[in-house]
Amino acid sequence: MNDFFMEEALELAKRAYEEDEVPIGCVIVQENIIIGKGYNQRNAKKNTLYHAEIIAIDQASRHLGDWRLEDCSIYVTIEPCPMCAGAILQARIPKLIFGAKNPKAGCCGSVINLLDNPSFNHKVEIVEGVKEQEASEFMSLFFRRFREY
Repeated sequence: MNDFFMEEALELAKRAYEEDEVPIGCVIVQENIIIGKGYNQRNAKKNTLYHAEIIAIDQASRHLGDWRLEDCSIYVTIEPCPMCAGAILQARIPKLIFGAKNPKAGCCGSVINLLDNPSFNHKVEIVEGVKEQEASEFMSLFFRRFREY
């Protein structure tokens, strides 16, 4: 199932790429049903908060009518940044599945691991490397195109 849901997140990353956004996509799943979707929209919305994960968490919370997403999993194409890792903690999401690492800003193991900090009362299981090559390729294409401008 991880591959299936990551494919859905990759489709959203593709949409971000097509809209000249950093190509990150995210889905939130409860009982094998997608209840939240998002892709980066910072440039379009002119707002730093419009990361894929934040949009998907908002949609899932609205769907459930609760800020607690305690029985959900979150699938993200790229390792979450500090803001998004914090939102995952705050939403009480128990499981994160991501594609490629983010060596410059990843806060789920690359730069730091906010999701496994003993000071917090919530821990998140992390599965990494699902569809890693595909997720990494989108990022490489985007930044290659970005540098050409």
